[in-house]
Amino acid sequence: MTQPTTIPREHTSREHLRTALRLAADGIPVLPLRAGKVPFGNCRRCTDNACGGRPNMKTSGPCTCPGPCHAWAAATTDPDVIQSGVWQHAWLRASAVAYHPGGAWLTVVDLDDIDAVRWARTTLPPTKTVSTTRGEHWIYRGPMQSANGVRPGVDIKSTMAYARWIGPGTGTITALPNAVRTLIVKEPAPVRLAAATVPALVGDGACPHRTPAYLDRGIAMAEQRITEAREAVHATVYRTFLAVLSTHGRCGCLTEAHTARLFTAAQAKGESARHCTDAWTNALTTLGLTHV
Repeated sequence: MTQPTTIPREHTSREHLRTALRLAADGIPVLPLRAGKVPFGNCRRCTDNACGGRPNMKTSGPCTCPGPCHAWAAATTDPDVIQSGVWQHAWLRASAVAYHPGGAWLTVVDLDDIDAVRWARTTLPPTKTVSTTRGEHWIYRGPMQSANGVRPGVDIKSTMAYARWIGPGTGTITALPNAVRTLIVKEPAPVRLAAATVPALVGDGACPHRTPAYLDRGIAMAEQRITEAREAVHATVYRTFLAVLSTHGRCGCLTEAHTARLFTAAQAKGESARHCTDAWTNALTTLGLTHV
């Protein structure tokens, strides 16, 4: 009975090394992957990034470690590094070749199952594709921020990430479309305005306003002033509250609805409910409108 042929590890490592050198010559930064498609972990001297990391890791300084121990940040196009003694040892243990898409000015849309592939075929513009074990890699020209789980079965691998090299793929690579860029943009959460305690007004004088429209127009102008503030928001909120109260605070026309509009505008600019209350109280005190 014929026994299945086992490919010697030395042969596999040579194939990985040849692939890595070929990709590097094309300007694609490469690194070896261990079994399970995981990169080589930090070496002992670089544990917890003690060495300062590499420049493209946005840390304090260059790493002098000769080994491929910084995952995607270890990817290189330097053939001397790839063939160095320490890297040769890594290739002997490697199960695959990986590359840093962002470093090659590429983005990989990793489609992990058939449903994700169907979605891409009806949503994304065509580009170069590479078949994977369970799905496909769609490769676009242009880098972007990497993100996992942007939708069911879809990951984005580009800057600060690595992708396994499977093969050259088919089709023509096209420019990274907005349809991919927007996948990592999350809908802004609705602004939740905290309840604020509005101090009661003292004013009980005669109303000088001829029509309710005068007060409404004043509140609307105050809202606009707060909304259009580009800097010194705290000070703008206080000064606006002071102006409103100096004009409308003594006659008793201001209602909770009016003050709620002002507080809402302030909180929409990032002010806390506590600060709104403090600013309102300080304005009342300045104008002598609080009970002693």
